[in-house]
Amino acid sequence: MSDITADPTSLRARVHAYMERPSTKNFILGVILFNAIILGLETVKPVMDVAGPLVLMLDRICLGIFVVELALKMFAQRLSFFRNGWNIFDFVIVAIALVPASQGLSVLRALRILRLLRVLSVAPSLRRVVEGLVTALPGMGSVFLLMALIFYIGAVMATKLFGSSFPDWFGDIGRSGYSLFQIMTLESWSMGIVRPVMEVYPYAWAFFVPFIMVTTFAVVNLLVGLIVNSMQDAHHVEADAATDVYRDEVLERLKKIEAQLKVKDEDV
Repeated sequence: MSDITADPTSLRARVHAYMERPSTKNFILGVILFNAIILGLETVKPVMDVAGPLVLMLDRICLGIFVVELALKMFAQRLSFFRNGWNIFDFVIVAIALVPASQGLSVLRALRILRLLRVLSVAPSLRRVVEGLVTALPGMGSVFLLMALIFYIGAVMATKLFGSSFPDWFGDIGRSGYSLFQIMTLESWSMGIVRPVMEVYPYAWAFFVPFIMVTTFAVVNLLVGLIVNSMQDAHHVEADAATDVYRDEVLERLKKIEAQLKVKDEDV
């Protein structure tokens, strides 16, 4: 970006400044939300029967605006455009929408709704959430590994303990793992699975209750804690970056004031 700021009067610098305006970003956000409504209307048959050509035309106009936006950004930033992960994200989303939906690629018509995900790159609050989630991935990997070990041990135990009487739920390790996942989510775990098992195995609660305590109330909350901490860290990084920019602006103004004072002193 240094070649842009070097000559603020150049066409590239003016285009970059225009694309960074809050009004421009708000306009793009509005187009994204409007396009999401249009894509939703395409799934409503009565609407398409009455105003199908108009809906499709509005969709093409929105796509054209996205293409122009990316073209202007690429013109202003050049190769540095691809050094920003969010720019690459927007480029891929728009590129998917530009691929013709032929018979072999008809699934791409359904993927056009992915354009709504561009809200993530435009809205700072949503972008911060995604950055926090990505930052938490390394720590989440360790938690997922712990979860996998707990599920594997639990599935083997449940298969050996309850598989003979309840083959549909615990007949093999795969079915046991799925049943335990349902129990972890607390979806019909008591009346749907555990109580029928306890009618045959009265002490089955001694297996299921500790499993729920460990997975649902401990490991899952640990994941939530990691994500929250990562979001806070991302917010602090963004705040520090904004502080650095403000500090640089203040220092630049002070340098200009000092230069002006020196000129006045020399004139005196």
